[in-house]
Amino acid sequence: MGGALRLGGLGAALTLVAAALDAEPLFVPGVALLLIAAGACGWVWAAAHGLSVTRAVGSTTVVEGAPITVRTEVRSPWLLTPTGTLDDGLLGEPVALEGGRDRGVRVLHATPRFPRRGRIALPPPEVTVRDPFGLAVRTVAGHPHELLVLPAIHPVLRTDGGGDGDAIGRRQARSRVTAEVELDGLRPLRSGTSAARISWAVWARTGEMYERHLRPDGDDRPIVVLDTRTASPGAGPGETTIDADEQLDAAVRATASLCVFLAGRGGCSLLLPGDRQPVALQPGLGGWPRQHIRLALVRGGGTPAAGALTGRIGVIFYVSAQPLTGTPRVLAHAAGNGRVLVVPAGMPGRTPTFEVAGCSGYDLAPRGAVHGTAA
Repeated sequence: MGGALRLGGLGAALTLVAAALDAEPLFVPGVALLLIAAGACGWVWAAAHGLSVTRAVGSTTVVEGAPITVRTEVRSPWLLTPTGTLDDGLLGEPVALEGGRDRGVRVLHATPRFPRRGRIALPPPEVTVRDPFGLAVRTVAGHPHELLVLPAIHPVLRTDGGGDGDAIGRRQARSRVTAEVELDGLRPLRSGTSAARISWAVWARTGEMYERHLRPDGDDRPIVVLDTRTASPGAGPGETTIDADEQLDAAVRATASLCVFLAGRGGCSLLLPGDRQPVALQPGLGGWPRQHIRLALVRGGGTPAAGALTGRIGVIFYVSAQPLTGTPRVLAHAAGNGRVLVVPAGMPGRTPTFEVAGCSGYDLAPRGAVHGTAA
């Protein structure tokens, strides 16, 4: 109410001067200014008394790029809404509130979109009440909100270089067949065992009866591993930081998309930085909502635990948040029957097998490995 106070101060000064100098002509403007200032303050106080502003958000979570419904309501105990402005970042520009409309209630709707994942603190909506002359101002605020933006899910797409996104499913099935061969073992023949499982070659050599069996020590489900280390800063720190953030977001989107893709084709596992053990995702996407939230909050600079890949015999999808020219050390020594490297930028001299969320996936099995080893 700075303007009203200054105007009232001026009126008080004129009144005092008029009284001190017995200058009756100064009483009229002095008193008039005092009345105008008091009227402006009274107007604003009455208009703001009982005024409330509330904001209702359709959900506490939203996927990147998806619209979310927002309803902001300004309610006054008077029949007429006050003159002022409503400032809510979700509505875009401040909205002018014209006095005398809507019988004391003003409702506004918006459908904002959020392009980046993460937790977003929404400042409270505010109504600024002013008198018709703009002399007095008072602000009434609502409550803040917090919104969690989840990484978007993108399709796994075929590339023109002869690769096929559907080959992921075929690699998964192939790894299971390979696993059965690698895990084939022998034990003494038990009563009731099918003749098809008897190892006749061993019987021919030793004269003893053995049966083939599978040792249940190994997980043949594909696993998606996320490495959140980003590119090191270069000559342009500001630009490099933005690029690194975008690459990290692309890697997170690719990780989420691969998890949904693979879980829908028999299940998979997810390994995030800081996890000691992978998290299993069932074909019906059981457990996925919690992991989706974790991906929304993941930060850069984390590395996956190499020990968590011990005993994994399924295809390993290693998603890196930084461009690579060689095989990561963790992936180079992994025991999986298939290795796929997913990076946010292309690898020189190689043709991607698939593309997802702005990242390219390279099947390392056909060539054994990419030349060179990255840290």
